[in-house]
Amino acid sequence: MPLAPAAALHLRIARPSRDLAAAERFWVDGLGLDVLWRSAAEAPGEHDLLVVGRPGDHWHLELVGGEQLAVAPTPTAADLLVLYLDGPVDDQLVRELERAGGTRVSAGPYWDRWGVTVADPDGYRLVLSTRGWSND
Repeated sequence: MPLAPAAALHLRIARPSRDLAAAERFWVDGLGLDVLWRSAAEAPGEHDLLVVGRPGDHWHLELVGGEQLAVAPTPTAADLLVLYLDGPVDDQLVRELERAGGTRVSAGPYWDRWGVTVADPDGYRLVLSTRGWSND
């Protein structure tokens, strides 16, 4: 049975991180997201957790790490998180992302034409797209 229509669904993107402090610098200090939640492992089998996003948005990024991390990050060139800016990418924002531990990379001709791609400290790629998005 398909999902029932809803006013808004919320999307959580979860991925492992080797270093949550480095990830926080990139996503919070570099991109400007907020820390929405943080917790530390309290028992065997648990992990540290950092959730970043913007209050009121319908998505957030959950980063899982710590000493008990069961799965190491294994990003590929096709693992893209695309943010549609509907306008030019601010050069200062790209510099902030690089200062915060990101690395500017190519994501291929299409994304290079329509934005800027920066790999986070774990190697996952963030595309800042100049294009807009509409589901209408």
